[in-house]
This record gives sequence, structure tokens and C-alpha cells, in this order.
Amino acid sequence: MTSRLNNTTRKKTPGAPTAASSAACGCGVGKESAAARGGVGPGAHAAGVDAELKAANLKHLRRIEGQVRGIAAMIEDDRYCADIIQQCAAVQESLRSVARNLYRNHLSHCASRAMHGDKAMQAAMVEELVGLVGKIAR
Repeated sequence: MTSRLNNTTRKKTPGAPTAASSAACGCGVGKESAAARGGVGPGAHAAGVDAELKAANLKHLRRIEGQVRGIAAMIEDDRYCADIIQQCAAVQESLRSVARNLYRNHLSHCASRAMHGDKAMQAAMVEELVGLVGKIAR
């Protein structure tokens, strides 16, 4: 029932982002598609990455990975359901924390740059931000 989440056991697709390359910002890593979109939207590359925030996110994600493996072990050991649910809630909160950090980076770098662009880039970024707020506010 356990599954490894690291990049050594995951089948890699050429050009697909790895956890390390995509953890800095939710913007993606495809520079070619970024140029086509003016640097906004899925497939765009992060306009800037706060190195401390990136390191903190990667550290946090490794901790979350361990928590998820712990939950799998609890299920395998037929542990008490309420204890497992509590651990699931802790993982969800940890992921929300990473998402907030990514959103902060996105606003500071990607959105800021887009808002100084042309009207089309600004409009695309506004729509993207509205969509992201809807996703992280759930």
C-alpha cells in the first residue's frame, strides 16, 4: 500500500518537471511555452524564486513525504481510524502551508512582473490569481 514519492522511483517523462524543479513556484518550468504565453499561465517559468522560500518548501515537502509514508504504515498496521484521520489532516495543513508560500512567491515575482506588462498579460494574470485564490481558499 505504500508508494514512494521521490524522483528515483518515479518514471520520468522527458521535459516533465521534477519535484525539485517545480516546487519553487507553481508556474511550471517550460521556457518555450512561457515565451509563447508571455510568461503567464500553465507551463510558464517562474519570474523569480526566493531561494530561502524554495529551500523551506523543499524541506517541508520532504517532511510531508515522510508523514504520508507514516500514514501508509498506520493503515498497513490497522491503526485506529481516528488517529489516521488526524495525521491526514496534519498533512493537508502542511500542504496548505507550502501552497501559501508558493502563492506568496508567485505574487512577489510572477504576478508583479505580469502586472507591469501589457494589458493582455495583466488580464491573464488577474484571471490566474482569481482561480488560484479559489483553489487555495477551499
